[in-house]
Amino acid sequence: MSTVLPGRTRTRTLAVAATALLATALGVHTADATAAGAAGTTDKVLVIGIDGTVLDRVKAANAPNLQGLMAQGMTAKSTLYANPMAATSSGPGWSTIATGVWPDKHGVKDNSFTGKNYTAYPDFLTRIENAKPALNTYAAADWEPITSTDQNGPVFSAKVDKRLNLKGDRDGYGSEDPKIAAAAAAELRDQNPDAAFVYLGEIDHAGHAYGAASQQYLDTIARVDVLIGQVLTAVQNRPTYGQENWKILVTTDHGHTDAGGHGGSSLQERGTFVIAKGAGIPAGSVRSDVKLVDVAATALQQVGVPTTGLDGVPLDSPDDDPFDTLRPDLQARVDETGIPAGTKGFTHTPPAGWAVDNSKMGTGGVTEWAGWAFATDEFWSQAQRDQWRELNVRSRDVFAVADSDEWDDKSHTGSYDSTLITPKWAVTGGTTRNLTFQTHYRQEAGQTAQVLVSYNGGAPAVVKSYTADAVAKSESIALQVPAGATDVQVRFRYAGSNNWYWTVDDVRLG
Repeated sequence: MSTVLPGRTRTRTLAVAATALLATALGVHTADATAAGAAGTTDKVLVIGIDGTVLDRVKAANAPNLQGLMAQGMTAKSTLYANPMAATSSGPGWSTIATGVWPDKHGVKDNSFTGKNYTAYPDFLTRIENAKPALNTYAAADWEPITSTDQNGPVFSAKVDKRLNLKGDRDGYGSEDPKIAAAAAAELRDQNPDAAFVYLGEIDHAGHAYGAASQQYLDTIARVDVLIGQVLTAVQNRPTYGQENWKILVTTDHGHTDAGGHGGSSLQERGTFVIAKGAGIPAGSVRSDVKLVDVAATALQQVGVPTTGLDGVPLDSPDDDPFDTLRPDLQARVDETGIPAGTKGFTHTPPAGWAVDNSKMGTGGVTEWAGWAFATDEFWSQAQRDQWRELNVRSRDVFAVADSDEWDDKSHTGSYDSTLITPKWAVTGGTTRNLTFQTHYRQEAGQTAQVLVSYNGGAPAVVKSYTADAVAKSESIALQVPAGATDVQVRFRYAGSNNWYWTVDDVRLG
């Protein structure tokens, strides 16, 4: 069964080693058009969603179109949440991609869509319609909740100008995906969409049926890659393509285990990615600071719509978090046994200007967590699963972590007491400055977590104490700078013994 669901009717008039046509279609066609929004060009965006796709298997498959996008653009692996924030399933995944916010905001925790809050956090096509109704929007999918009003969704609302819905159940994606690709190709080539979302579901079906480690999964990626090539070629064949500035994004909603399946908290199930091609994106670039919520933010920015209120940030936003500069220096495990031996993901060396005071720390304990450390999600969350470490979604790339729970897993003397210290930042007396950071804190009796501030080298004073869980939270603290102060220094002190943990990231003085 197929259904075309119009919002309102209107008429308006990407491997380097792959095919030459793809290189032409998705390359930057002229030197003077390499900047986004170049004079005389029209900005457009296409998001392609491929359900349940594992990036490492894309790299291993016969997939010249996807691999061509990676060679000509950016590739970014990232990880999802897990329960109790949301399951690693399609409802939360596509809702996160479409809305640009995490499940604690959009409300979708599983495929029942119970608690959805699309009114407050609509999909990016609907945001475009609300802000710039003259722009033309399009969505096509064969998983019904994405575009159908008859199911738990739709993820993409009825405000979208044209929505195509096909029923791709467990037996139908192999026949319905080609129909979606053909219809989307015709729309992209012959009509005038400014922003489009195209979903293909067969890869997820292959994951469930055969497992991500199977040859059948690779073969399915190859088939879907051909369909993606069809859609990309349609963009290139637009009569006005030479006067247009297209940004192409490809993403997935969750991963799969080798044996098949998802929904849980393993890194395989939580694995996602974003591939992006367009003006301003360096060819062959690889990033570690990109998240699924950035897809919507990038799409909105591409067509000039504000991204206010989103958890995502556009791909061209600079990564100036000093913690992220530590990635080349990250080490493999020392005492931890649950983390794969080849995973490099922690260091105790702070970035330039920062310091860690361990003068009150006990001795011994698990090496990785002896005082504030700097780690990645791929490393820290595998230290112990299903204790809410997976919920640290608002930290990006490398973040600071104090974990007395894991430190206690090896014999030690004394207790955990460590302080992370910022550089001294210049301020003007008598002004108000906002201290902002991302935090993920789990509370238990017996531990303390404090933010302290000192001016001109004076005694630190507590400006914030955590006495309850602060899960994946964006924090903002107004600092009243005293008269005569010329600098401020911030301390994050965590103390406990076999309690929980505290993470801090992207610390800024606004």
